[in-house]
Amino acid sequence: MKLSVVIVNYNVKHFLEQCLNSVVKALEGLEGEIIVVDNNSVDGSIKLLKEKFKDIQLIANKKNTGFAVANNQAIKIAKGEYVLLLNPDTIVQEDTFSKCLEFMDETSNAGALGVKMYDGKGLFLPESKRGLPTPSVAFYKIFGLSTIFPKSKIFGKYHLGYLSENDIHEVDVLSGAFMLLRKKAIDKVGLLDESFFMYGEDIDLSYRIINGGYKNYYFPKTNIIHYKGESTKKSSINYVFIFYKAMIIFAEKHFSKKNIKSFSRLINLAIYFRATIAVIQRVINRWGLPILDFFFFTGLIYGLALLYQWFTTISFPSTTIKLIIPFYALVWTITNSVLGNHTPPVNYKKILKSNLIGLLILLAFYALIPKSVQFSRAIILGSSIVTFIASLLTRHTFQYLQIGLYKYYEKNNKTMAVVGSLNEIERIEQLVKNNLDNFKKIYRINPLKKEPNSNGFDGDLSQLNEFVMINKIDEVIFCAKDISSQNIIYSMANIETKKRIDFKIIPEKSQFIIGSQSIYTNENFYTTNLKNINSQDNIRKKRAFDIYAGFALLIAAPIFIFFRGYTKAMKNIPTVLIGKKTWVGYENNSQNINLPKIKPSVFSVVNSPEEKKEDVTAKINIIYAKDYSLMVDFNLFIKRIFKS
Repeated sequence: MKLSVVIVNYNVKHFLEQCLNSVVKALEGLEGEIIVVDNNSVDGSIKLLKEKFKDIQLIANKKNTGFAVANNQAIKIAKGEYVLLLNPDTIVQEDTFSKCLEFMDETSNAGALGVKMYDGKGLFLPESKRGLPTPSVAFYKIFGLSTIFPKSKIFGKYHLGYLSENDIHEVDVLSGAFMLLRKKAIDKVGLLDESFFMYGEDIDLSYRIINGGYKNYYFPKTNIIHYKGESTKKSSINYVFIFYKAMIIFAEKHFSKKNIKSFSRLINLAIYFRATIAVIQRVINRWGLPILDFFFFTGLIYGLALLYQWFTTISFPSTTIKLIIPFYALVWTITNSVLGNHTPPVNYKKILKSNLIGLLILLAFYALIPKSVQFSRAIILGSSIVTFIASLLTRHTFQYLQIGLYKYYEKNNKTMAVVGSLNEIERIEQLVKNNLDNFKKIYRINPLKKEPNSNGFDGDLSQLNEFVMINKIDEVIFCAKDISSQNIIYSMANIETKKRIDFKIIPEKSQFIIGSQSIYTNENFYTTNLKNINSQDNIRKKRAFDIYAGFALLIAAPIFIFFRGYTKAMKNIPTVLIGKKTWVGYENNSQNINLPKIKPSVFSVVNSPEEKKEDVTAKINIIYAKDYSLMVDFNLFIKRIFKS
């Protein structure tokens, strides 16, 4: 047998389906096999494999064994002369395997091979070729010098930026996303090192292949799409620790004892440095605008009060200035947050609504406080106007400058181009209409070279580059049924525009449109399944409610401490505030994988024993997901709290 394709899957069912479709096509005419190792996925991956890909070899693990262990399980039973380690979030061209195998056959000293990779935006991935992370190379990467000087032969060694991405090169390190291995080389140097759970094992294996007398080659004569860590948040603290700890394991294994000490110190310094940056970035992204709101509102209201005193010769007590003004600012900050005005898009109606709610709260509060610290109602009304204007200005500024969460915001009001047959395009148009609140227009692109504006098409594939620029396209969707992976990748790579274009692909007969997940995008795909509870707006509202309800519980602790539900809530406040749980959610016993994913809940939507019957529970969970609103969470939360 010529080739064994090994794919390790963990909860990326829809990416896996698309990957396997491309692999099956690329194996046509070759003697090969596909081995999928599933690391205890709970998203229905096993069911998908058994129903749609019956010819593959499946290893279904009962726990997440990690990347290295899972790959080794497959390599041990692989029959191919070559073994390809392939990520499930990739798409290969129809000729990828044949071209790579031809090169390996002709190059006897080649132990491993990697290819040119593009991400889901059509951008070249520099990790397609890498250098060995020696202490100096690691230092340049950790402290950003490799990013500042990517083409430098000194500072750019980590991604070998000084080597052309279009030429074949001998390199030190290949990416585990696509790593074609000569089986004889694996037999000589050994399997993947299982002390690496995730990250680093590809560096270690690449290094051992070179030490074994073979060479690693970067081969750009074929391209693949790698959606690049869809399940990994590379700005997260957890990623920082795992990635850099893997580098320490590598250093301890291969470097001299003298170098290990200096390298370990460097890496530990890097961990704290990067972790600090990750925390700061997260705080700025999530809380930058609320903090700005609070101080901006406080300053504006204070300025308004000074003007009012100057024109009317009325003097406000110092207590009013010190306590009441920040309180007013806090109220409008909180109402903005609860209604989702601290995250994109800018919504005039919601900003006005939150402003009016804050105004009503403050007017009610005004009647309750002593006259000695009261403001004039004119100040409250004037503050309402200036905070409304300020809210609009700050949000438009954040959106224009792409700051914080606005940096990666994917707007709903998109102009799209769909490449495919008329039947497929019509099917996608229906999917888009069912799942996007609004969009400008959908253009129809013929995958074949036909006359434009004929047979219901607006253009053809050869015109896509110009079409995108002239019509200001935001998103291009390719129908895998009607266009080859090769043409999809070429089309993505050849679109020349400074504007960030999103590319998505829909497999044949699929209800999912697959694309890259950005920091702020709610889902990787559009789907006709339930998703109301996971709409961007509801995710924001639910998270804001979790936070403010948590703080309210802490403040009210002395009053309600004797209620049983309150006691349960108090124990869970830390996990809710850090985002690991939500106050209200599905019945914990529910195993319905078709429900939109939410965090584990403190209180269930199901209450009475009668409701906890399996069929009743399923219906209640579905209704909760489908018809979710913030008031549902609020009402259930209050009921559970006051449960005696």
